[in-house]
Amino acid sequence: MSVPEFEQITLTLADRVLEVRLNRPDRMNAFTPVMRTEMVEALDWAEANDDVRVVIVTGEGRAFCAGADLGGAGDKPFSYSGDGMRNDRSDADEIAGLPRDGGGVVTLRLASFPKPVIAAINGAAIGVGITMTLPMDIRIASTKAKFGFVFARRGIAPEAVSSWFLPRVVGISQASEWALTGRVFEADEALRGRLVSRVVEPEDVLPTARAIAREIADNTSGVAVAATRRMLWSQLTQDDLWETHKLETQTIAALKQGPDAKEGVASFLEKRDAVFTGRLDTDLPDAVPDWPVRPAAD
Repeated sequence: MSVPEFEQITLTLADRVLEVRLNRPDRMNAFTPVMRTEMVEALDWAEANDDVRVVIVTGEGRAFCAGADLGGAGDKPFSYSGDGMRNDRSDADEIAGLPRDGGGVVTLRLASFPKPVIAAINGAAIGVGITMTLPMDIRIASTKAKFGFVFARRGIAPEAVSSWFLPRVVGISQASEWALTGRVFEADEALRGRLVSRVVEPEDVLPTARAIAREIADNTSGVAVAATRRMLWSQLTQDDLWETHKLETQTIAALKQGPDAKEGVASFLEKRDAVFTGRLDTDLPDAVPDWPVRPAAD
């Protein structure tokens, strides 16, 4: 199946795993309004495509993403005022009467994306280059990768909804140290702080990400994975255990009526590989909450 072609990212689909490669190596894959729009369009396409079970995001060349392109070579530069983020797409609309933060447009689309996303961080991931990965489900880093939540050193505050995601991913104390100092740190510190789950040699970053993607794509129900992903994230702010208990009860009951639960049990009893046929558009239980829920009006 052919995949869309873009200017600043490239897509490769093989065996139900879609690889999204940030592709501005001459600028260390720095983030631009064009890249923002293309990332959203790629995720829209991947969500609607049943042949995509898992997405891997990585960078071309020696960097993952060196942050916002403040120089603007070959593209309109990123503007912290929001001017550089305007275009005619609905994903660039306003919030609180201001153009939406471009990094937040991408991270909120990733957050609502129902399929697993793995970050294969092959090099520098600075500013939006690391905050865009926070709603991704798994982060694998090269030993050569560097990280930095550098916003305070640029005179601005955290973006891309990272003031929500980062403390939930690594805890408030670690998030505070990294965000308040704005310093750049190495992959081993990222691993100790649980920002990434594995650090591997540079040549092993993509193979490791692909192996995890294969494990998901080959062995799990896409409907069950989508339900699980939404439940895990949405319940981070749930303070009533009974509400979570109700959600799980309703979701399990609904999934048992669908094809994948029946196939999962049958394949186990028959000692064979499962062949899951459930579809997100028809079999995802209504009880599974939409997340994040966009406000009706600001």
